[in-house]
Amino acid sequence: MALTGIQIFKLLPKTNCGGCKYPTCLAFAMALASGKAEIDACPHVTDEARSQLSEASAPPIRQMSIGTGDYEVKIGGETVLFRHEKTFFNQPGLAILITDAMDDTEIDRRFVKVGFFQYDRIGTTLRPELVALKYVGNDSRFINLVRKAASEPYGIILMCSNASLMKEAIENCKAKRPLIYAATTENIQEFGFLAKAFNCPLAVKGNGTEEVANLTERLTAMGLKDLVLDASSRGIKDSFQDQIIIRRAALVGKYKPLGFPTITFPCEMTDSLMKETLIASCFVAKYASIIVLSDFEGESIFPLLLQRLNIYTDPQRPMTTEQGIYPINNPDNSSPVLVTCNFSLTYFIVSGEIENSRIPSWLCVMDTEGLSVLTAWAAGKFLGDGVAAFIKKCGIVDKVDHKKLIIPGYAAPILGELEEELSGWEIHIGPREAAHIPAYLKMWKV
Repeated sequence: MALTGIQIFKLLPKTNCGGCKYPTCLAFAMALASGKAEIDACPHVTDEARSQLSEASAPPIRQMSIGTGDYEVKIGGETVLFRHEKTFFNQPGLAILITDAMDDTEIDRRFVKVGFFQYDRIGTTLRPELVALKYVGNDSRFINLVRKAASEPYGIILMCSNASLMKEAIENCKAKRPLIYAATTENIQEFGFLAKAFNCPLAVKGNGTEEVANLTERLTAMGLKDLVLDASSRGIKDSFQDQIIIRRAALVGKYKPLGFPTITFPCEMTDSLMKETLIASCFVAKYASIIVLSDFEGESIFPLLLQRLNIYTDPQRPMTTEQGIYPINNPDNSSPVLVTCNFSLTYFIVSGEIENSRIPSWLCVMDTEGLSVLTAWAAGKFLGDGVAAFIKKCGIVDKVDHKKLIIPGYAAPILGELEEELSGWEIHIGPREAAHIPAYLKMWKV
């Protein structure tokens, strides 16, 4: 059970030193209780208190990672049922299924797909991260498949019920910290020892949530902490229901045996890739941590990646671009100067259209606290005096020989005030829609 601020305060050193960046130990305790601070920020806390507080302040769903490097997937760590309550933290990993029954051409094709389907979206690279390697019956081909995966950057899920073969597979890719799938009532001891020996996360597969909980209790008693749950349901309704039951049990009921991330298999629920995509979209929203798909196609994987981005973007914090001057198409001292807000979507759309115009330009991005142009103007954050102060201080006057500034069409009401504040500058009203920027810039003359 989570500790209150007062309970946490009793375990702190009460020095009020400010080393944690909070003015008092009580303020720091309240921040810890609300999840806004970490206990490691306190320089004087005792080891005993640190241990108690770390356990008490740990998220009700265990956070862990699969894979390494750029394709490392962090899962779990969630604290709310609905993202608007706070936010969702760790987006689900997407995996493609590869089996030892596939021929070499098909295996190569699937590995290529994981790296091929990557998309840049408002400064973020959207991509799947995992390969799920399934043992069907050919021992040597399965091990060769694992070795191939070990040479790739992607995270690995090893799916095999044979403990001795699983051990050999792990030895060939242990540096990638693969997910071992799966411990069951029949092999719990062998797979538990493997996970502990190789320090790898372990999936737990039981017939329903009650059996899963019994298995996790036995595995945690063995000292294992990084577990992933599979309640074995392969019907859409039952599987979706299990996801909600597990999340509610962990968050609302504080039931530790189910306080772990989950794995789902839309690939085993239908033979249609499009239906599979729809099923996977349900689990992106509620509440899978790993989703295994039968195949990737552009029209199926991109919507899932975009949905995942939208849901796991903090709803309380707008996506922003750093304030500053952005040169586009190698501008010089005679190039046009445009100004816009720092809402990420606005920046990437505007900068993309400027780039498409092939006109060398300077784009001045002003901090509007993540609001779009029209919203920032209405909120008083993109007004003439503010824009003028930004233009004077940002350094653009040192980069161009002219004093001409293009403002967004939707900001036309600030024209008069801006002309007063920027004495000597010639203010131009640009297009309202970013799509019209290329045609507008092609008519630009200093």
